[in-house]
Amino acid sequence: MVHLRGRDPRRPLGLGAHFICKDDTKYSDGTGNPDTGEDFGGAPDIDHLNPRVQKELSDWMNWLKAEIGFDGWRFDFVRGYAASITKVYMENTSPEFAVGENWGALSYGSDGKPDYNQDKHRNGLFQWVQNAGGVVTAFDFTTKGVLQAAVQGELWRMKDSNGKPPGMIGVLPGNAVTFIDNHDTGSTQKLWPFPSDKVMQGYAYILTHPGIPSVFYDHFFDWGLKDQIAKLAAIRTRQRISPTSRVEIMAADSDLYVAKIDDNVIMKIGPKLDLGNLIPSNFHVSTSGNDYSVWEKQP
Repeated sequence: MVHLRGRDPRRPLGLGAHFICKDDTKYSDGTGNPDTGEDFGGAPDIDHLNPRVQKELSDWMNWLKAEIGFDGWRFDFVRGYAASITKVYMENTSPEFAVGENWGALSYGSDGKPDYNQDKHRNGLFQWVQNAGGVVTAFDFTTKGVLQAAVQGELWRMKDSNGKPPGMIGVLPGNAVTFIDNHDTGSTQKLWPFPSDKVMQGYAYILTHPGIPSVFYDHFFDWGLKDQIAKLAAIRTRQRISPTSRVEIMAADSDLYVAKIDDNVIMKIGPKLDLGNLIPSNFHVSTSGNDYSVWEKQP
């Protein structure tokens, strides 16, 4: 599903019936190819297998790059069309950066809580990236879902059965865009919000861990968290934490999670204060807040 006009704003792309998927009958009597993904109830499903649709969209995207100054894309609701179609637009437009919104449900137990093992969910994100050509990134909905459950007294969730992070960052960190909330999950819609009193624990995690962290506008500008988030971001920059940085999980208990990143940074989230001998003497606190702390290694 795509919302668009043609490349030339004076010549809108006329989406006649042959440009609409033939199995989308809610909004039109489409005569195009069958839909390659899930249905979207809010608008007609464009036939992305149609060569003219691909050309018009690619021309328009390249016009946005060349004339307007865009250098990247956010592919909305990528479950609505085959990953191979994202690959077409990636190859036709060569963006500096691109991310896809592949939002699927976690697996849940009979108690209504997420299952401990979310391998199927994160492997779905992994496979989508591969099928889309391997260059595009994906929002790490697995990390978000597990993390927002874990900060509610279940931080043992943050270590998978192989001792790695349980989200997409545990299998393909270089293509994983981590986040705490966005315009759908939080803000005014609140479709899947992170616990509001634990948001900074979330940022202490994603801003020190591998992946490509993103900061939600509302949290930074409207919630009064700008200074705390900026301090965490400065540590990430100063210590050169990258999307593929190494993580050693030192503790993952109900009330405590501790991890070392690239041997230069140690972070902690959770209410437990007694850390025993987990923190070496040559690591000093750089920033801290409600139930989170970050240490940096000293020369």
